[in-house]
Amino acid sequence: MNVKPSKLPLYGALAANLAIAIMKFIAAGFSGSSAMLSEGIHSLVDTGNALLLLLGLKKSQKPADASHPFGHGKELYFWSLIVAILIFAVGGGMSIYEGIAHLNHPSPLQDPTLSYIILGAAMVFEGIAWAVAYKSFSKTRVDKNFVRALRASKDPATFTVLFEDSAAIMGLAVAFLGVFLSHQFNNPYFDGIASIAIGLILASVAVFLVVESKGLLIGEGANKLTVESISNIANADPAVERIAPPLTMHLGPFEILLAMDIKFKSQLASGEVEAAIVRLEKRLLEQHPEVKRIFIEARSITSKEPNA
Repeated sequence: MNVKPSKLPLYGALAANLAIAIMKFIAAGFSGSSAMLSEGIHSLVDTGNALLLLLGLKKSQKPADASHPFGHGKELYFWSLIVAILIFAVGGGMSIYEGIAHLNHPSPLQDPTLSYIILGAAMVFEGIAWAVAYKSFSKTRVDKNFVRALRASKDPATFTVLFEDSAAIMGLAVAFLGVFLSHQFNNPYFDGIASIAIGLILASVAVFLVVESKGLLIGEGANKLTVESISNIANADPAVERIAPPLTMHLGPFEILLAMDIKFKSQLASGEVEAAIVRLEKRLLEQHPEVKRIFIEARSITSKEPNA
């Protein structure tokens, strides 16, 4: 299992969005399309977001120190929250504002040919970036259901890019429809409505990302399958009488803190308990390399019963 966030989706998104933003702004300048301008803003925001996530990824990999004894893994979650806010405020807000302004002061579109060409090229670039992000996401997904797997993912470097690219593809379809209808019916209001629709798509994606980032920042546990596997490993050890439910928390996409309360069999000597703990830690790390820190509280079966 890969235990480090992949930078490939971010580099792919960065290159694609920068190229697409330039093309969209050129098309917006020639055609006067509000939807194309909104799409240009969208791609420019996505370019900046990729840079922020790369910054967060770099900072999250700094080693632990006295001030941060558990490391800096949650830096990535902080920057993913900033990205979500930017998508909502800059991407969604500016697109909606531009659409409303176009509705209040409509102007006829110029020749849309260049817009069609650039929208088609942008769809290809975004599709490639989405495929790269999806391939990276598929390597670590824990559920066959795409939506559940996406919500269970703890790697914002992947799921943020995947959501951005999905929103970008939907936005391109809306922009194409806005330009086409505006030109077909000689009605610039379609273009303004398309710009507002693009803003609403971005705002919806941003809200989802804010919710996910908040959960990760305040301390989400490992997924159900991982917790069940940890329990099975502990219960399978011959020295273990029973265990309390494992307590886990993500310190980063592939960094989990684990605390376990284990009741060992009464006939075991202290040396045998120590050996059992070492054995358990070794097996847990072999099966789950993402578990970076393990705290085991050993209780003898003759000691006072732990509170349920």
